[in-house]
Amino acid sequence: MGNGPLEGVKVIDLSVMISGPLATMLLADQGAEVTKVESPGLGDLMRYLGSSRGGMTGLFAGCNRGKRGITIDLKHPEGVNLLRAMAATADVFVQNFRPGACVRLGVGPDDLRAANPGLIYVSISGFGPTGPYSNRRVYDNVIQAYSGMAGVQTDPATGTPTALRNLVCDKVTAYTAAQAITAALFARERGAGGQHIELAMLDAAIAFLWPDAAMDRTLLEDDAMRSPTIASGYSITPLADGYMTATALSDSEFRGLCAAIGRPEVADDPRFATLPLRMANLADLAPTMIEVAARTTVADFLQGAVEHDVPAAPILGLDDLPDDPQITHNELFVETSHPHAGRLREVRPAPRFGSTPARVSSPAPMPGEHTDAVLAGLGFDDARVAELRAAGVVH
Repeated sequence: MGNGPLEGVKVIDLSVMISGPLATMLLADQGAEVTKVESPGLGDLMRYLGSSRGGMTGLFAGCNRGKRGITIDLKHPEGVNLLRAMAATADVFVQNFRPGACVRLGVGPDDLRAANPGLIYVSISGFGPTGPYSNRRVYDNVIQAYSGMAGVQTDPATGTPTALRNLVCDKVTAYTAAQAITAALFARERGAGGQHIELAMLDAAIAFLWPDAAMDRTLLEDDAMRSPTIASGYSITPLADGYMTATALSDSEFRGLCAAIGRPEVADDPRFATLPLRMANLADLAPTMIEVAARTTVADFLQGAVEHDVPAAPILGLDDLPDDPQITHNELFVETSHPHAGRLREVRPAPRFGSTPARVSSPAPMPGEHTDAVLAGLGFDDARVAELRAAGVVH
């Protein structure tokens, strides 16, 4: 087996929170050499949010493994010069500060690409580099609200919009950024040179949401035949000892679902004989199915669903995942050891490369953990490193 597909690619990560750090962690898992640059003091706030042990949070560990860590004071001119020196030999530079912040520091795309034209410079922001919202501070929930993500989650019974209880817009932006970076690297290999990639969380979230959630809004002609979106019918059904979800679109799937909950005769009712009829008579069908399901155990339902080839699943909690037979078979979870946080349960990179395997890379760094090593790689001797540290340029 070979090394990761991005072996030899050097990445400077000046980002914080999740959208940038998760993107660069994906690159690190695929073999890139990623150096995380933090400011002195608090550094990346993800070091302080959520459960922690030994000065390391689970959130930071899950977005920053595989990176070297250096602390640089960019308010100091020598700190700016140091970051420029690092970027001069890098392939990728990622930052997610508000538009204009890096330009004012002297590490904007024009500053760094003047010395390194092949650099892929990535600017991630909430709303984009320009426009009426461009300078607003954002977090994931703000983008969920503006992108329509929370609106799509509106409870049909109460009319109340609901936020997804995970940082979906941050993560979608991170995956979009990682894909854009590898595309830009590929283009550079074909002679396109370096370039500046601008990515707004708002844009990434809407692009992610649109294909299915806005399938009805895609067709603009007045005579289009309108129908509910596919996921609008998704629901969670209570069982006697848990919950399940199932989708029965075809007539055979519906017949199998009825059999799985112990009421095969429901499928013989002429009101429910076809999908159009079931949709037309949903007000009669739904209460019957819910009532019967409430008397069925999870085990019996799943046995029936498998037997009758019904697309269905129990509702698993996070604690259930490591013991699930399919997840265990996929070897998705990996137990690692962090020198400060102790044992970690991490998720391996999802793609399985046949000849250039990705891997769960080295533990997330402590603040400034690799400062000396990074400076040594730039040719700084011990005396010069000591001078920079004494001056407060690095920590």
